[in-house]
Amino acid sequence: MLAEALLLGLGYNATLVTVGAALLGIAAGITGTFLFLRKRALVSDAISHSTLPGVGLAFILMVAFGGEGRNLIGLMAGSALSAWAGLLCLGWLVRNTRLAEDAAIGAVLSVFFGFGIVLLTVIQTMSSGRQAGLESFLLGSTTGMLWNDAVVIATGGALVLAVVALLHRPMTLVAFDPEYAAARGVDTHRIDLAMMGLVMAVTVIGLKIVGLILIVALLIIPPVAARFWSERAGTVALLAGAMGGIAGYVGAAVSATAPKLPTGPIIVLTAFALFAVSLFLAPSRGVLAALLRHLWFQRRVHLRQGLLALAQGQPIYERLTLRLLRRAGLVRSDGVATEAGRARAAKALRDEKRWEVVRRDLAHEAAAALYDGLRDIETVLTADQIAEIDRQIGPPTGVTA
Repeated sequence: MLAEALLLGLGYNATLVTVGAALLGIAAGITGTFLFLRKRALVSDAISHSTLPGVGLAFILMVAFGGEGRNLIGLMAGSALSAWAGLLCLGWLVRNTRLAEDAAIGAVLSVFFGFGIVLLTVIQTMSSGRQAGLESFLLGSTTGMLWNDAVVIATGGALVLAVVALLHRPMTLVAFDPEYAAARGVDTHRIDLAMMGLVMAVTVIGLKIVGLILIVALLIIPPVAARFWSERAGTVALLAGAMGGIAGYVGAAVSATAPKLPTGPIIVLTAFALFAVSLFLAPSRGVLAALLRHLWFQRRVHLRQGLLALAQGQPIYERLTLRLLRRAGLVRSDGVATEAGRARAAKALRDEKRWEVVRRDLAHEAAAALYDGLRDIETVLTADQIAEIDRQIGPPTGVTA
């Protein structure tokens, strides 16, 4: 059943929902990257919670005028207006009060969300509201989704991607260095508004599938996971889009096989699984890579200390140091240095004396700043400079052990 869903074999509607969720995930991942790089991730939380009153008010107005209260386009329009009002309130609080942005976000999202819950409670008392199913906008659900609803979601996601493609250069510049962007003539305020508008669009589009509570996760988790894999903003954005698309695709497919499970949480859990893989397995920033670097550094420290001890005729008591020296063929099983070990030990001691001279000489201040006890001096000084230092410290001494 799951394989059939992943291969889009559960029918036209299920296929359209899955493709729409994938497009939503791609749009959310790429758009969320710029929000993440701008260090304004919590703004998406305020936007998402601000949509709920708009959903409730749109439903009430459509029913009052004799329309279909569950019309998705009408509900999305109401949520967009409500989210924009939330953004305006947030901006006003930050500019005109002494509240920090995080405190203003907390105030806006709690008030708007509370008002939205009150409206949903009122709607449940209406004869036309008992079967409205508006609670699906909290956690997301594809149950009962019509094909034209899925088309609206997929089209909205594609339009967001098109706008991101047009504005990605100025948004990247503003995300990293708004002062430099302003000096280059970029209108940072308008770019920030465009960024917030894109986040709002993704939030509104994703209400039906992921829900307003969890759309924040789809905006933030893919960029955070992608950041483990690259240092380049463009690459991070593409990877975030790919991870968001995979999360949307797999989550919607799994939801199609288990209709009683809410779609949004499944999509978010899939995104978290990708985050966990990135956290542990990313080649440069992952936990496993960090552990391997630590072990490699620890090995170098033990080897260096062991060589210095050999050079000065001192006993080595550390078992790990002896084991590493034996593996490298620098000492015999009885702890006596081999010929290669004596040569390496003499070189290590000589380098320490060279570094002492470098660190005392102001002419080598830049090179001295690179000293960490492990770096080969040949990587920072030329052969002539090393020869001059050797003339100062005299001829080398051999290893006695």
